[in-house]
Amino acid sequence: MKEYLELSPAVKAAMMAGEPVVALESTIISHGMPYPQNVETALRVEEAIRESGAVPATIAIIGGRLKAGLTADEIEYLGKKGPAVTKASRRDLPVLVARGADGATTVATTMIIAHLAGIRVFATGGIGGVHRGAETTMDISADLEELGRTPVMVVCAGAKAILDLGLTLEYLETKGVPVIGFGTEELPAFYTRTSGFKVDYRIDTPEELAAAFRAQQEMGLGGGMLVTNPIPEEYSMDPARINAAIDQAVADSRRLGIHGKEVTPYLLARVKELTGGDSLDANIQLVLNNARLAARTAKELFLR
Repeated sequence: MKEYLELSPAVKAAMMAGEPVVALESTIISHGMPYPQNVETALRVEEAIRESGAVPATIAIIGGRLKAGLTADEIEYLGKKGPAVTKASRRDLPVLVARGADGATTVATTMIIAHLAGIRVFATGGIGGVHRGAETTMDISADLEELGRTPVMVVCAGAKAILDLGLTLEYLETKGVPVIGFGTEELPAFYTRTSGFKVDYRIDTPEELAAAFRAQQEMGLGGGMLVTNPIPEEYSMDPARINAAIDQAVADSRRLGIHGKEVTPYLLARVKELTGGDSLDANIQLVLNNARLAARTAKELFLR
């Protein structure tokens, strides 16, 4: 594995010292936000994790190497290349590595590399899930499969609101993934704090989150755990407004024939356009919120 995996000096030192580390994805840099907000946000999220007492490990594939921990220059590189960098899921890893190519990691691929590196907690914005109309298109994110097989806790603001949230929860139940609401009994809907769908359990402290994840792993149940952390109240968007923008964006994507891995970047960009940039501001704040919770939970995990 040393042939493929590379830990940054800071991440390697933290892992060897038994200090808490939090993984971060890189598609949010290349495909989730425009430059330079993508780079600025990535660096702010890393700093939020440090301020919360953990070490950030932004994950990507650069030059065919699975990297856990990026330099500021590498984050700038991904931010400037943007969508020209391959959006890398599990299926892309062998070819990108063999070709010595670059890849920005999705939730699924970040989980894989985090697990290989021994990192147990991962903060992101929102997971992928079952797309609207999946009963005919079969468009279901690999993120859900990875949550069912890879033992990493994923802290997010729920599934992206552009998805079919009810079917996403059903799929996670089938895969045996515990869906936890942090301080809430209702699944957050990314830009908003509520969705109308119930989570499996409500947990109110990082200590209890760590205890539940530890029990899952020690019992050998396999798979990951999904922690859904509502966007802070002051940044939550009006549900009617954001849902109208999402409905319009979905209709536009279908009219244009957009499909596969291009769907989510298109929808996020179109929603940003339709909301005058407000959705991007909300996105940044919810990622920061998730990073802080992930760092606090990682600290609790490493107390034992």
